[in-house]
Amino acid sequence: MAVLDDIVGIAVFFTVNACIAREVSGGAIPLYMIPVMIFLPIGIGAATGFPAGLILRKMKSRAGIVAVLLIDITCTAVIGILLNRYVFTTITLNYMLMGVSASAVFSNMITEEQLDLLISLDQPILGISLLGAIVDLGAPLNYHLILGAGLYTFIYIGARAFGKYFGARIGATATHMPKTVQKYLGLTLLPHSGVSLVFTGIICGVLQGPRPDLAAIVQGTIAAAAVINEIIAVIAAKKGFELAGEIGAAASQ
Repeated sequence: MAVLDDIVGIAVFFTVNACIAREVSGGAIPLYMIPVMIFLPIGIGAATGFPAGLILRKMKSRAGIVAVLLIDITCTAVIGILLNRYVFTTITLNYMLMGVSASAVFSNMITEEQLDLLISLDQPILGISLLGAIVDLGAPLNYHLILGAGLYTFIYIGARAFGKYFGARIGATATHMPKTVQKYLGLTLLPHSGVSLVFTGIICGVLQGPRPDLAAIVQGTIAAAAVINEIIAVIAAKKGFELAGEIGAAASQ
């Protein structure tokens, strides 16, 4: 559910981001390029992830699996760099969408055992890379703007919590999930993640030139929301697991 939650968030964010990029550019980005900014990176990732999945199916050695993964990541990034530099001058294709698409394709083409091995081999590198990305994106945030964000922070926190809880509840009810899932799944999805910082860096990059005032508002809002949510939402998520009986069930197994 957390992965699906992130995928929906990515799709919504980049759709809105493309529209904002066109708006702040004064219409310099043609309207038809908005879906291109969203779907072309997904297509590029799928195109590189598919052959990687075919090769990974036959790969048995650990060194071979790592080599295929590194080659796939490199090829995906190089294609994106070349397109951004030489083909598209008014837009920038997003590398996150390329990576998510590529990994989604090849991870669904290999066996569960191969996927577990791939994750175990990649985990140390992934942990260091994720930490570096979060630090790099979080360091420029001006935490002095937290108080200045004011009303925007509470609107953001409230709207996010409302959407998480009732979206999960409606979805769980529609798919006839158990009552505990319907009532408490939304609470477990409330904590923030590094994805919000990644999104903050992207949108601030779009706004910094034409509208630095809006970039400052976004920085302050997300910084304040992250601090507040990591206190309140984590407690709410823990309570959700307790009310659903999941913590006791996990301990007894």
